[in-house]
Amino acid sequence: MSLEIMLTVAITAAIQSVFGAGVLLLGTPLMLLFGYPFVDVLIVLLPVSLAINVLQMTKHHAHIDLSLLRKVMLLTLPPIAFFLFLVTHVRINIGLIIGPFLLFIAFKSVSSTVTQILDRLMRYENLYLLTVGVVHGTSNLGGSLLTALIHHKHYPKDVARVTIAACYSTFAVVQLLTLAIFSRQQIDIPIFGNLIYILVGTIIVELVDVTLFSRIEHERYRYIFGIFLAFAGLVLIAKSFMQ
Repeated sequence: MSLEIMLTVAITAAIQSVFGAGVLLLGTPLMLLFGYPFVDVLIVLLPVSLAINVLQMTKHHAHIDLSLLRKVMLLTLPPIAFFLFLVTHVRINIGLIIGPFLLFIAFKSVSSTVTQILDRLMRYENLYLLTVGVVHGTSNLGGSLLTALIHHKHYPKDVARVTIAACYSTFAVVQLLTLAIFSRQQIDIPIFGNLIYILVGTIIVELVDVTLFSRIEHERYRYIFGIFLAFAGLVLIAKSFMQ
């Protein structure tokens, strides 16, 4: 069990409790910066993220946008499996592309030009979701694009959070199955450590849900969501330059 991983899980779990994303979106670049191999990062973070997502889905399943979830499963899961299989052999740095895009999305609420550009882009939702699958399979960062799409749809905060959580949970299941079946690397799963990380993550999610999320008004939530996207973009850009 590692202190830096524990701190990463604790901080990103608190963020995921509010936005439905965080453990993978921010935890992945942080652990890569700490020097952990990509597959090791997945083995640690995917079970934590999945446990948190399942917890949120269990409590708020009535708010899931099922039509979007079905489309996500159809269009993103096959490329996630295929490109995760490839990435065990080839490392691709895609953070320098995604980071600026998230910053661009974050300016949506203050720029009508950005809003118009995104409206045109999001019309091609099927192609966009295919791109999410490719990016997530190669870098574990496709959820950032999914989060940007959810932000663009102006969902109420409960719908936004649990829909992201539902989509992320399907991502995690497919990634874990792909690693278990196709990875050429010998995967050593630290069962005890993972259970501790999962326990810490889920406890923090429950605490933040009660003390913070329930008190955030819808309009303020959209504003904070934009700040979250901007911060995620900066983290991905920093990770790209520090590799």
